[in-house]
Amino acid sequence: MTDAAGASRTTPLHDVHVALDARMIDFAGWTMPVWYAGALDEHHAVRTTAGLFDLSHMAELFVTGPDAAAALDHALVVDATAMPVGRARYTMICTATGGIIDDLIAYRLSDTEFMVVANASNGEAVFAELTARSAGFDAAVDDRTDDYALIAIQGPQAEAITLQVADGALADLRYYRVAQLEILGQPALAARTGYTGEDGFELFVPAGVGPELWGALMAAGKADGLVPVGLAARDTLRLEAGMPLYGNELTIDTTPHDVGASRLIKDKACDWVGKAALAAGPGNDRLSLIGLQISGRRPARTGYPVSVDGDPVGEVTSGTLSPTLDTLIAIARVSGGHEPGATVQVDVRGTITDATVVELPFYKRSS
Repeated sequence: MTDAAGASRTTPLHDVHVALDARMIDFAGWTMPVWYAGALDEHHAVRTTAGLFDLSHMAELFVTGPDAAAALDHALVVDATAMPVGRARYTMICTATGGIIDDLIAYRLSDTEFMVVANASNGEAVFAELTARSAGFDAAVDDRTDDYALIAIQGPQAEAITLQVADGALADLRYYRVAQLEILGQPALAARTGYTGEDGFELFVPAGVGPELWGALMAAGKADGLVPVGLAARDTLRLEAGMPLYGNELTIDTTPHDVGASRLIKDKACDWVGKAALAAGPGNDRLSLIGLQISGRRPARTGYPVSVDGDPVGEVTSGTLSPTLDTLIAIARVSGGHEPGATVQVDVRGTITDATVVELPFYKRSS
């Protein structure tokens, strides 16, 4: 998504990143930091202390009104009506044939208000679909992306650092919960969610407060080694944690059944978009996502073919050298059953390389 002149959009923290001499790139129509001091050091900081992320490019879409829950029941895979206030749910929005338009997090803020956070690359598409699917319901859909700065703090020291800046009640906020509170004297939302496999918070504050909150958190976390983290380390962190990325693991041509997300499909009495295609289950020819530990010295990258004894079974969707585990890892989308310990082959730039199937996630924090 770009502005009217075709230029990339900037987040409320753009000047902060420039002052930190971040390496900036265009990402999904936004100018975003890919790294600051270096992706490897940033990755290790999140695993050992804490890291700070600018996620303000994500889309914040609000669904409000007496029928807000019913509208989302119709629009999404989630059972929004059954969500208690203060809860968050990982969910998806699908086409009538079951293809994934985007993966989302839905937050219930009150009986009549939800916030749906979509990926930056799909924000416009999700907004359009939510608007169309809300027709006939007493509910309104608003895109408030520009109203917010979204800052995530992730890592073992994330809670201790955040509590120096925000309401102490955040210590009692459980995983996949959201609270409405004040941060730096301004109304804000705080969610115990993240995309790294570590503990932490995602903080939604008014756009103008973003730079002040960033500075306050960096100052509070200086003694603990808090560092700013860019997109490169965010990707290696989520891959180690086995978390899917839209455009890689998830696409419009895959269904929740194809990506190990059948658990998200709820048995709702209402008619919802994709119900007929998805309610029957994965079928005998289903795809699945598997973890791979790659032999050799070169990482498997997106699109590399996966085979078993010469027979094609799928392709790599994401791959890297794991900084935490110091081994080559990959996620692949494949057909058929492949149990942990099985051996498959990956074509790594013309070299057929053995890979061992392993359980996802590759990394799980100890507490």
